[in-house]
Amino acid sequence: MSIKQSFTKWIHDAQDRICKAFEEADGGKFREDVWEREGGGGGRSRVIENGGVFEKGGVNVSTVHGELPELIRKRFGVSQGWFYACGISLVMHPHSPMVPTMHANFRFFELYEREDGDPVDAWFGGGADLTPYYLFEEDARHFHQVYKTVCDRFHPELYPQFKTACDRYFHNAHRGEARGVGGIFFDYLRAGDEQNLAFWHDMATACGDAFLSSYLPIVERRRDEPWGDEERYFQELRRGRYVEFNLIHDRGTLFGLKTGGRIESILMSLPPRVRWDYNVAPKPGSREAELVDVLRSPRDWV
Repeated sequence: MSIKQSFTKWIHDAQDRICKAFEEADGGKFREDVWEREGGGGGRSRVIENGGVFEKGGVNVSTVHGELPELIRKRFGVSQGWFYACGISLVMHPHSPMVPTMHANFRFFELYEREDGDPVDAWFGGGADLTPYYLFEEDARHFHQVYKTVCDRFHPELYPQFKTACDRYFHNAHRGEARGVGGIFFDYLRAGDEQNLAFWHDMATACGDAFLSSYLPIVERRRDEPWGDEERYFQELRRGRYVEFNLIHDRGTLFGLKTGGRIESILMSLPPRVRWDYNVAPKPGSREAELVDVLRSPRDWV
């Protein structure tokens, strides 16, 4: 089985496992939407709304192929070419402000000079990050420790590199603050002198397989924490910052929008209820201010 075939099978299997685990935790059901892409390929979107734990969540897979869109040709400096791309993307937005939002994405890309030719380039990308609305340090430590443990299985330098890249990427530069408490992020992981493509395949899928153990224990710890209108208000303000990042900075969202991607799948990541009140700042010394302080000065959690 080729790397492409193996990873394509993994994303579909992972979608099944993740959705089943979330349905057990939530009590609700995902609805499935199978779609086709004009030009080649398609995907399977699964969305849960107004469940017992999650206000909105989605676990999407896609396998698309065809002639390179003009935007990609310009980026790669080629006049023509063909591609294959597959990946899994998931975002979970809880009802409770005490339960953090979670995002993850793992993807593979192959590039060809001819439609039926051998690949001339290939790479993996992905990552996972946590966006709390109220800070529980043990949750942030748990989340980072899970991914550090996975990365350390492959090389001790990977987690520090991926953690730094995540802090840099998931950053609202116009606000001067991170989107959340970070996690891991990697892109353009190609075969090289030290690691072949199979190494990165195994690393990426291991990180993907760690998704449930990184997040569900946090959900179980916080789902019954008390909260009220004040906490909900702050959650919706912070969700506004989440939307700002996705629509202003996120490369995947912008790429999908500019290349004619499926809008419902692209914007699945946005929360259902947000707000942008004018010039709101948390009270000094409050739990809300504690979170914002951390977002302005990312920490090393493990």
